Amino acid sequence: MHVLPGVPKVSRVSTSSVPRPEPAAPSHLAGPFDLPRIARRGTPEGAVPALALFAAVRLTGILAVILTNALRGRPLLRTLAHSWDSRWYLHIAAEGYGHKIWLTSQGAVQTDWAFFPLYPALIRALGTVLPLTPGQAALLVAWLAAGVAAYGVYAVGHLLYGRGVATALVGLWAVMPHAVELTIAYTESLFAALAVWSLYCVLKGRWLWAGALAALAGLARPSGFAVAGAVVLAAGYEVWRRRGRVTWRLWAGAVLAPLGFLGYVLWVGTQVGDLFGGYFTVQSAWASRFDFGVGSARFVKALLLHGGGVVYTVALLVVAAGVLLFALLCLDRAPLVLVAFAGILILLVVAGSGSFSSKPRFLLPAFPLLVPMARALARTWRVRPAQAVLVYGALTLVSLTFGAYVTAVAHSPL
Repeated sequence: MHVLPGVPKVSRVSTSSVPRPEPAAPSHLAGPFDLPRIARRGTPEGAVPALALFAAVRLTGILAVILTNALRGRPLLRTLAHSWDSRWYLHIAAEGYGHKIWLTSQGAVQTDWAFFPLYPALIRALGTVLPLTPGQAALLVAWLAAGVAAYGVYAVGHLLYGRGVATALVGLWAVMPHAVELTIAYTESLFAALAVWSLYCVLKGRWLWAGALAALAGLARPSGFAVAGAVVLAAGYEVWRRRGRVTWRLWAGAVLAPLGFLGYVLWVGTQVGDLFGGYFTVQSAWASRFDFGVGSARFVKALLLHGGGVVYTVALLVVAAGVLLFALLCLDRAPLVLVAFAGILILLVVAGSGSFSSKPRFLLPAFPLLVPMARALARTWRVRPAQAVLVYGALTLVSLTFGAYVTAVAHSPL
């Protein structure tokens, strides 16, 4: 082998942190209902340690809540299964819709139609086939969905950035300040699982699966249309990029994506007697509306002038950090579908009204916001592992402490 003068010899090139290219052509003819490739080929490299880390952190978080309840003389699992919105979901699972209302101190009539049906339907189904109480079934659904979501976060990170960043991404998602709400009887873990895998299918070009999962996400939470919007935008970009020469599966996936959200909104409209505006009337009783940020600005002004509790201060910091991380995600030139999904959720949080203490929870599924941090943490781990461990340990301690406080001590809405 001859080496040109003046050109250094390269003995080895590391590609561990470089996105791995896809094969030029599939090894088989893909059918319209083929499973995503990850489901056919097994677990991606390094997934098991990353999922073990996620499980260990979140299990410790559950134990922290149980210990806090014990110290306060409360039932050990009650705040996990019966907090705030959990009680609405459990009632819907047991009795169906149209049987529960709540009158606020301002005279607003809150009804169970504000809550989307997929989570209570799964609770009821699980409680039918297994000897579980509704609360136990709700927790089991949430915990299983959290694991599926974490696996999806790893799969997306591994596909785009490799094993190190994927592990850091899952680890950071496990220690978000409000990550405890992934393991209580709320819809965040279920919605995140559906959203993450829908985005993964877009990245892999599995448009029918992407649309179907987005439709299910739209039946889980109002923010489900963020998944639908991301899928439709990504499909539109693909049509533009390929000048219309795309498969019918892409069109079908784009059509499927918003059907879950739209279907439930229209169904509520028929119950209220206002097909297109009924659902939004129901939501207005919860002071939940899109007001272009007026409510958020008023809250920030009041907090700065008069102060507030720990929960509201942390909520403001989390939302501000989310906006900053979104800007970094855009500068990082992440795939359009991830940017669109995170951006729509940020827009809903900043430009929507409602209880500010709940806004960080709405950002829990927005895992793409953590990509810049994950890449930085992975780089730090390679050159200064002790510093990476110190940073991650501090984030874990904050997450576990705040999670136990907000769930078992604070009286602010989750």
